[in-house]
Amino acid sequence: VAPTTPVCEVPSSAMTGTVVELSCKETEGSPPSEYQWYKNGVALLEKTGTGSASAANITYTMNKKSGTLLFNTVTKNDTGEYFCEAFNGIGLSQKCSVKRMQV
Repeated sequence: VAPTTPVCEVPSSAMTGTVVELSCKETEGSPPSEYQWYKNGVALLEKTGTGSASAANITYTMNKKSGTLLFNTVTKNDTGEYFCEAFNGIGLSQKCSVKRMQV
């Protein structure tokens, strides 16, 4: 079953230095969907165990299975327009509407 449009939860504002979690979920897809977050139209990289993520100054953890995007300490650089995409290899991937987070 192709995924439906996911529901995204993005806080409209966040305080610098706080923990912020964005969530993305859709329940119709079978097999279960994986999720990809985008910031300002650019796909966010999944943090891996190697040193490349720290070199790229990645301050978040993205879980493609659960759809969460977790910032351990948000900075002003994390301000932007976020949306996520759900896909499971069947039909078209589905995106939620873009939401702006102001830090």
